[in-house]
Amino acid sequence: MTQSNLISSIFRKEVLAMSAYKVADATGLIKLDAMENPYSWPEDIKTLWLEALKDCPLNRYPDPEAKALTATIKRLNQIPDQFDVLLGNGSDEIIQLLLMALPSNASVLAPDPGFVMYKQLSLCLGLNYHSIPLLEDSFDLDLPAILAAIELHQPSVIFLAYPNNPTGNLFSETSIRDIIKTAKGLVVIDEAYAPFADASFIDSLGQYDNLLVMRTVSKLGLAGLRLGYIAGNPDIIEQLHKIRLPYNINSLTQISADFALSNKALFDRQTQQICAERMTVFNRLNELDGIKAYPSAANFILFKTPENRANDIFASIKQQGVLIKNLSPQGGLLADCLRVTIGKPEENAAFLAALIKSLVES
Repeated sequence: MTQSNLISSIFRKEVLAMSAYKVADATGLIKLDAMENPYSWPEDIKTLWLEALKDCPLNRYPDPEAKALTATIKRLNQIPDQFDVLLGNGSDEIIQLLLMALPSNASVLAPDPGFVMYKQLSLCLGLNYHSIPLLEDSFDLDLPAILAAIELHQPSVIFLAYPNNPTGNLFSETSIRDIIKTAKGLVVIDEAYAPFADASFIDSLGQYDNLLVMRTVSKLGLAGLRLGYIAGNPDIIEQLHKIRLPYNINSLTQISADFALSNKALFDRQTQQICAERMTVFNRLNELDGIKAYPSAANFILFKTPENRANDIFASIKQQGVLIKNLSPQGGLLADCLRVTIGKPEENAAFLAALIKSLVES
């Protein structure tokens, strides 16, 4: 049996048809492609953190329920006691757990464009994935189309990113509530960018039995820890715990995240800096001929370039030492679009200078 025959006989056709998720090499570049917080910790905070790690029992398995960290997360997010929280190795693992729990013929629904892992993991697991295009220009939910799709496909899970990735906008709250009330399955509000948005559905958990709210600490400034969490009805969270791998949150992450989240004032200051820079970059982008920047409630900005020039502009910016994200190859509403993460002032200035030069050259 040849290697190709062996592979095709073992792996599911859905996996064979997929492409792996690629992460661009940012070596030597100003990295503005992955929605990370560009700010590190002051030296005194680092010293206290290392002190907290000093007695970590690496010879023992971590607390399987991460009870101390979970309590900190519930307290800081003001999650009422009647709701449970499940932690994951990033939001990706939580999305995977949700989808793994579904029957093989289940349907999953999400807007398009949206976070790529909703589709990637659904297809990997052989589920029926349905994407509903957002409204052109406003990137808001097409509520009639979504409600019709709910009626037709009866999705077991609906994912709504709030704010949305990669467009950066907040969907209509009224539309989201209509979707939650209409859906017979679960509705997951993915609030990865909540620190920059001043908007959340956590306070609405008690209003809907089928609502789950998911967050991550990655965008806040702890991307290296790979920690996400989801809150909701204890009976639903219990089902996810059944398939969660034991000890999925390691001891170093538990201690580091608990320490970091207890220094909330530091991240609040950094978030305020990022939001101020976001407005500066947004205004500068919209001053440039041929560029249209879309309003953002996240820590990145999506912008449209002149027709058929996105690839060349992206390449030119990269050649000048700045890495952003080229979304134009995805087509549809993202044709001619690039996305830039908000960095430090000097990084944003370097990006804008590179963009201006690329507009002249390309």
